[in-house]
Amino acid sequence: MNENNLLLDVCDRPPLSIWIMLSLQHVFAMFGATVLVPRLVNDGIGMPVFSVAVAIFSSGLGTLTYIVCTKARSPVYLGSSFAFIAPMILAYNTGGIGGVMAGTLLVGLIYVACSIAIRFAGNEWIRKLLPDEVVGPMIVIIGLGLAGSAISQMGMSTGASPDLKGLVAGFITLLSIIILSLKAPGFLKLIPILGGIVIGYVAAMALGMVDFQSIAAAKWITPPEFIIPFRDYHFDFKVGLTMAAVALVTMSEHIGDHTTVGNITGRDLLSNPGLFRTLLGDGAATGLAAVIGGPANTSYGENASVLGMTKVASVWVTGGAAVIAMLLSFCGKLTAIIDAIPAPVLGGASVMMYGFIAASGLRLMIKNQVDFGNMRTVAIAATMLVFGLGQAEWHIPIVDITFSGMSLAAIFGVLLNQFLPQEILITSETPWVQKMRQKMERQEH
Repeated sequence: MNENNLLLDVCDRPPLSIWIMLSLQHVFAMFGATVLVPRLVNDGIGMPVFSVAVAIFSSGLGTLTYIVCTKARSPVYLGSSFAFIAPMILAYNTGGIGGVMAGTLLVGLIYVACSIAIRFAGNEWIRKLLPDEVVGPMIVIIGLGLAGSAISQMGMSTGASPDLKGLVAGFITLLSIIILSLKAPGFLKLIPILGGIVIGYVAAMALGMVDFQSIAAAKWITPPEFIIPFRDYHFDFKVGLTMAAVALVTMSEHIGDHTTVGNITGRDLLSNPGLFRTLLGDGAATGLAAVIGGPANTSYGENASVLGMTKVASVWVTGGAAVIAMLLSFCGKLTAIIDAIPAPVLGGASVMMYGFIAASGLRLMIKNQVDFGNMRTVAIAATMLVFGLGQAEWHIPIVDITFSGMSLAAIFGVLLNQFLPQEILITSETPWVQKMRQKMERQEH
């Protein structure tokens, strides 16, 4: 056993007899979230535009690309990013599939540009640009901004006529995810989303909600429906701004995930292979996804959990998982099974997933002790939350640019953080409250 208590260190290659099983664990961990992203985007658009198989293939290809860029020194797995669901729907409604891919390519380029900047200027400027009091509220906005979509899938929107079967399937899915995340033994506790969807899917079958004809008609081996949209690329500034704003937030998540994996492996991944290499790998993976019609990639906390549980941090294992994912993407029967999942089942899973994203923003601020007794922090967070969740729009006719929702919240958050003096609005306590607090502190001592 290694000094860092790992059974297999980053560069160790496992015996072939257990290699496949170790890699399959990572496939199970990433699978539920990765396939959910294109399904949720398709539901938001109202038609099956994005392929689940391409998303699975993109996650594998992206992970292998990341491994190359980091010189096989970081055992991180990449999968589809939930943060870009709303921007992808906006991009499609504005510029079709070409708009989505142009926006996704822009995200990859932003990552690569930041990687180059970090290579030469260090990474301290990112923390100054995106402190926790900006990133936390932005993550909350990403999660809660999608809440309406989850409620709509469940069939519980205002004015909607609820379908009893759909509600039953949706709540079975939601409750299964909650129970698995709290009470499941061993590895099952790491894949509550996948487990909950399977249970909800079985319930939907029993309720007669699943179309088995499409599954039966699907071929076992079918190449993914790759999209090569070069001739159709359509860049919209509003979409690009929204994608760029979310990219800045996911960079902070990227740093957090790599810090977590570094703690598990006993290595400082932000120094070796270095943040510039990990961002380069993430950006290159997302750029490649844009080229073949897949969603933006991001590092997966689910797979970091697998590392912590198994004490196996081998990059050979995550690389093996990437290869298995790419092979699975050619299974047409599997794609048809996923495409047949009823919307209420996805809605039940989405309630938990979107809420989890929002809760992650709150957890980030609590963990890093963001001071909400400081009115400067309150001013930044309050402004961002209202503009982001209120779906505000600001059109500038001179240049014909419209800022809206998430992008507007991110812009105000960054600007307020940069230009609000630290001396202003330092505390919400009145002089009387300050005196009372000081008196209590003296009494305690």
